[in-house]
Amino acid sequence: MNTDTKHFLTGMTMPLIDPELLSEIVSTAADISLLISGDARVAAVMVNPGHPAFGRLDSWVGKPVADIITDESYEKLVKRLAVIGKQGSRALAVEVNHIDQALWEFPVRYSMHNIGKDRTILMMGRDMRPVAEMQQQLVMAQFALERDYETQREMDTRYRVLMEATRDAVVLVAMNSGRISDLNAAAALMLGGSRQDLVGAAIAQEFEGRRRGEFLETLSNIASADAVNPVELVARRSQRRVRVIPKLFRAAGERLMLCRIEAPDQANTPNTETNENLERLFHEGVDGMVFLDQDGVITSANDAFLKMTDSTHVTSVRGRSMGDFLARGGVDLRVLLDNARRARQLRMYATRILNEFKGEVAVEISATFLSDRPNPGFGLIIRDASRAEMLRKPGFTAGEDGMRSVMELVGSSTLKDIVTETTDVVEKMCIQTAVDLTRNNRVAAAEMLGLSRQSLYVKLRKFGLLSKDDE
Repeated sequence: MNTDTKHFLTGMTMPLIDPELLSEIVSTAADISLLISGDARVAAVMVNPGHPAFGRLDSWVGKPVADIITDESYEKLVKRLAVIGKQGSRALAVEVNHIDQALWEFPVRYSMHNIGKDRTILMMGRDMRPVAEMQQQLVMAQFALERDYETQREMDTRYRVLMEATRDAVVLVAMNSGRISDLNAAAALMLGGSRQDLVGAAIAQEFEGRRRGEFLETLSNIASADAVNPVELVARRSQRRVRVIPKLFRAAGERLMLCRIEAPDQANTPNTETNENLERLFHEGVDGMVFLDQDGVITSANDAFLKMTDSTHVTSVRGRSMGDFLARGGVDLRVLLDNARRARQLRMYATRILNEFKGEVAVEISATFLSDRPNPGFGLIIRDASRAEMLRKPGFTAGEDGMRSVMELVGSSTLKDIVTETTDVVEKMCIQTAVDLTRNNRVAAAEMLGLSRQSLYVKLRKFGLLSKDDE
């Protein structure tokens, strides 16, 4: 605590309190304390030593209060000073936004105390940034919950419309209980009952001569087989002979079975409508669709992919390697193909697509290995993720460039050199992140990293993170 501060506090000290002790009490009772003289200037600044985020604010001493707070805050402060200056007014509260060299802004809530006949005001403040950040997080969480609720309602509506509009008879069965959890009108008609009667009923009891455990095990084994063979059964209510085609899946951790029910004569009818819809989806879909051969060479692509890569015609991409359009080239392509070939499919692989003018678009790629064809290959669904990436919390972008430079060392440098380069990349990322989190407060950044201030400056200079003004 400086001499001026001690002088102000000594003048107001009671005989039973040591001046040095009172100074320590004032400095630690609040995050930041100001002594404002009668002409609205900062006479002294006391920063809590246990709250280093403010740094050193000695430059405020002697300045008018209007120079260290925003215009809106100054209007509020002037009104409070007028009130507290009246006889009988001893303490008030005010919340202001401080500015430090117009570089960064932070809110502080002060309690104002009139401590002298010369209109000297002691302002003891609490840093409101944690509260403001918590409020912002609560608002964002509320918005996220509302978006999730609306998305859930939308998906539920889509699911219900799809169930009722489809011509296929569909039944959903909960595997843990063996009971029907949902079905559409076509399935209810096929089984010979109403939806209200069938929901909650045991699926095995809806067919002649079937026991629950045996029936579920049979359907589960058929659904797990590579080639699904329909089961021919007789519906107990309608006495119709039907074919059941099961498929197992999980939703929210629960095992479910989707049973598609069809008449025997319906199974032999070619589904030309489905083929037509798939063809229209390929040409008019909003997501890019690409088919590759086993070596990753493009055999066909839809218009959405051509727009994504700024290609003029499908002939300009057919015959080219998919790696030509991926940000990491052959590395991305090899990861996609190897994983899809091993697991039959790969979902939500995040990367970037390069267009003909070397621009980049953030995408998510799902790949499927098409092995049941004379010439096996791969099908890719490429979704533009640039909008979703913009909505996410912005992060530090130097890591991607650093990792790319490290990847380029493979094949041209030894493992020891690559590890050294990787260490420098990680160290630079950590230092830059600490500086950003502390709003360029070097003292706080050094403490966050466990470094001395001098060591931090050495590393900032090493990685070129110091501006000419800092030098």
